[in-house]
Amino acid sequence: MTNKKKIINDPVHGFISIPSPLIFDIIEHPFFQRLRRIKQLGLTEFVYPGALHTRFHHALGAMHLMGIALQTLQSKGYHITEDEKEAARIAILLHDVGHGPFSHALESTILQNIPHERLSLLLMEHLNKEFDGQLSKAIEMFKGTYARPFFHQLIASQLDMDRLDYLQRDSFFTGVLEGTIGAERILKMLALEDDYLVVEEKGIYSLENFLTARRLMYWQVYLHRTTMSAEKMIINIIKRARYLAQQGYPLTISKNLGKFMTREVSIADFEQDTTYVEAFASLDDYDVWGGVKAWIHEEDRILTLLCKMLLHRKLFKLKLHDDKIPKDTLQHLREEVETHWQLTPEEIPYFFEKGTTENAAYKLKTSRILIKTRTKGIIDIAEASDLPNIKALTKIVKKYYVCWSQTVSL
Repeated sequence: MTNKKKIINDPVHGFISIPSPLIFDIIEHPFFQRLRRIKQLGLTEFVYPGALHTRFHHALGAMHLMGIALQTLQSKGYHITEDEKEAARIAILLHDVGHGPFSHALESTILQNIPHERLSLLLMEHLNKEFDGQLSKAIEMFKGTYARPFFHQLIASQLDMDRLDYLQRDSFFTGVLEGTIGAERILKMLALEDDYLVVEEKGIYSLENFLTARRLMYWQVYLHRTTMSAEKMIINIIKRARYLAQQGYPLTISKNLGKFMTREVSIADFEQDTTYVEAFASLDDYDVWGGVKAWIHEEDRILTLLCKMLLHRKLFKLKLHDDKIPKDTLQHLREEVETHWQLTPEEIPYFFEKGTTENAAYKLKTSRILIKTRTKGIIDIAEASDLPNIKALTKIVKKYYVCWSQTVSL
């Protein structure tokens, strides 16, 4: 008989216990084991060499924090059944199971208009059939249809176990100390009001630090210009490979990746044909890297150039601006790229791109973080905080970027 009472030594949270045989079996399932082969931060290792942690690490950490949160609420007298605790842990454990290779970087490239949350739900429903309906309650919590809304808030909100884990984990592995948050303090301050999640007033300073850390991590890690540059390159590599595959070009490619390269795959295809589910649930970073390494030998000059640049870390230049970039600057860079690489008008977008990016640490129009105060009742964190920078964090910061290939020797 298999011993399913395991303890995992996590560098961020310490010892993580697997709380039930069902959760052990889910972790052992190939769908979940695939997350070992998908890096949490995509190509951020090109900037921070330590950023090699995976979605597998993150999912286990989020499950651990969910256990602490539920234990805290129980200790304060809120009734939570053992079935609910297990379901909530399963829901957060599987919240990222629908991520594809390189996490967010290729989310709209390998598949179009299918967010990873929708694929996570699809894979959870597939698993539910395998486990004879034991994931039904977890799926309700994940979808937000369960009768007690605070469970969904713990899974997907502006103060969920996902964010509390990834901020700590990404800060730890990148070495960016500005991302450090007091997650345990925040968890100990959780409470419920009519089955909705609130935070006790004395936890407000930890929340202020949490929101500030999130803003800083976006600019220093998630939206770092070198990370953005590398991501633009891998996106353009896949776009070019898809274009060639759809033209009938015989690319060297893994069977699983190839299934999504020759045609546009919709959510209906996933629902009607289980082979798409099986192929996606086997797809990981290695399929893409294997392709990139093979494609440097292809006859297509554009694909070969892009792959060589990325493999040799000859990255595109990317500059961020607070204001719109002057048209004459953009035109000059575009002509420089076109002339150096001798590109046709159709080929230029693979080596030159302009656009915008946004950073919003706290969004007032989505699920809000509510503070339970002694004198004012339940109010939003933006109203409860006496720090002006919290209100400033509700402002969406928009930056303009231009990204282009430099003159490099390969």
